[in-house]
Amino acid sequence: MEPLTLGALVALFTVLVLFSGISVGTGLLVVATGFLFIVDGARSLEALPELFFGELNSFALLSIPMFIIMGAAISSSRAGPDLYEALERWLTRVPGGLLVSNLGACALFAAMSGSSPATCAAIGKMGIPEMRKRGYPDEVAAGSIAAGGTLGILIPPSVTMIVYGIATETSIGRLFLAGVIPGLLLTLLFIAWSIFDTWRRGAAGVALSGITYSWRQKFEILPRVLPFLAIIVGVLYALYGGIATPSETAAVGALLCIIVVMIIYKMVQPKALWAILRDSTRESVMILFIIGAAGVFSFMLSSLFITQSVAAWIGGLEVNRWVLMAIVNLFLLVAGFFLPPVAVILMSAPILLPIIIAAGFDPYWFAVIVTINMEIGLITPPVGLNLYVINGIAPDISLKKVLFGSLPFVGCMVAAIVILSVFPGLATWLPDFVMGKAI
Repeated sequence: MEPLTLGALVALFTVLVLFSGISVGTGLLVVATGFLFIVDGARSLEALPELFFGELNSFALLSIPMFIIMGAAISSSRAGPDLYEALERWLTRVPGGLLVSNLGACALFAAMSGSSPATCAAIGKMGIPEMRKRGYPDEVAAGSIAAGGTLGILIPPSVTMIVYGIATETSIGRLFLAGVIPGLLLTLLFIAWSIFDTWRRGAAGVALSGITYSWRQKFEILPRVLPFLAIIVGVLYALYGGIATPSETAAVGALLCIIVVMIIYKMVQPKALWAILRDSTRESVMILFIIGAAGVFSFMLSSLFITQSVAAWIGGLEVNRWVLMAIVNLFLLVAGFFLPPVAVILMSAPILLPIIIAAGFDPYWFAVIVTINMEIGLITPPVGLNLYVINGIAPDISLKKVLFGSLPFVGCMVAAIVILSVFPGLATWLPDFVMGKAI
């Protein structure tokens, strides 16, 4: 059978298996072992255990559970509500200040926790009722929080960027820096659209709030927020200052976050600490299992010459490189509708990156484009995890309203991709400035 035909069959069966409800990691293993057994026989399966564990035999992978522990410690405390309240107090006299507060809190909390669902839950529980109380439309209130939660996989430190770096063997430090300016750009686009849409609807929410806070009230909330921001800044400084590796900085950051929540929020009970370790272990094992399974899946694609044939076919297309990039974006967009970001990156990045580099695109710029596509998947059905989280914390807002409130932010993300395509330096300038030109 021709490798391209075989590749089409693999893609079809992969979709069917994953749609069956089986976990992503298990589904990838089932497809990989099944096709290897059918095409190459039973002896081809002998190396799979070694391949699986070989994918996990990397010091860089230690940064994933460490950053997850860091996020779990923050998510389990009142850091989210405190961050929201701090921004509200400082921005209350700004037109549309509540919207800015919510989206700013989403961006900061998502960066600290690295979890989109946790961000939606933490900020949404306070932000959505407050916005509705002050006259913001339900669609704006729900959609802005759902979209704001996606920023955590772009703004560093980002587990998604770490996975991309491991899958493509690119610098994690450069990837983190590449996401900073695009993350801020996306946040500003979200804020601009939210304020414009509320003003367009004639809602009262864009008016200056009648609530005022004294300087004492503004400053008294800061000691509960600034330590977490200081940890994030310290982790990034240690990473880019050459003081420690990503894994070492993540470990120190995780320890400091646990200490801070114990001191500020009195989370000293063994039950509370156990919950942090339990939740972070569960998520870490899930991601690492997907990484191992994706390694086996990639071996199957390579050993059956599917990867090479697809790359040669795409590379042989006599099309403009931007047409090629549009096709790649469409593929990533559709894949993100059905699969979590980690699975899409592990399955596609090793195949796409050589093609992208051959077409003259920067690999770190491409990482940002991939990540924004994955953000779109978090607020679009059928998976659209953030939509269901928002519907869960505000059940009186229908899923339809949450979806329609999120769609304009999908437009903002597409606009960000276009802007980054016109001005790629927005993603590449900061890494080059801080770490020098990539070789």
